[in-house]
Amino acid sequence: MNEGIQILLVEDSASDAEMTISALKKNKLANKLLHLKDGAAALDYIFGEGEYAGRSIDDKPKVILLDLKMPKVNGIEVLQKIKADERTRTIPIVVLTSSKEDPDIEKCYNLGVNSYVVKPVEFDEFQKEITNLGLYWMIVNQPPH
Repeated sequence: MNEGIQILLVEDSASDAEMTISALKKNKLANKLLHLKDGAAALDYIFGEGEYAGRSIDDKPKVILLDLKMPKVNGIEVLQKIKADERTRTIPIVVLTSSKEDPDIEKCYNLGVNSYVVKPVEFDEFQKEITNLGLYWMIVNQPPH
């Protein structure tokens, strides 16, 4: 059923996206990864609209790695829309952000986020955390069918 994208990375920072993709590639977890640079593109992809019109909404990624602070549509709005729709609410979403702000953390969990990870500043630590995230969501976690 899911032959398309397994990891949807929604991240506007080119350097953070590169580090994330690099860590996932190291562990052969990035073969079916799609990187989008803003929340509007992510919503179009998930719901098969705009540039992705005609894409089957049933072809869900195994996990969405979502930044919060982005142009056009921010991560909280993306999370809200995906978790509010019965067709997409079971897609695991991991917020991957530099925001340690308590209101963001609480709001994300209230909206149904599956995990909230603050990006480490140190490169090696960042690589390690992304590797652990990738291994968990791609191999360990058992999603609904």
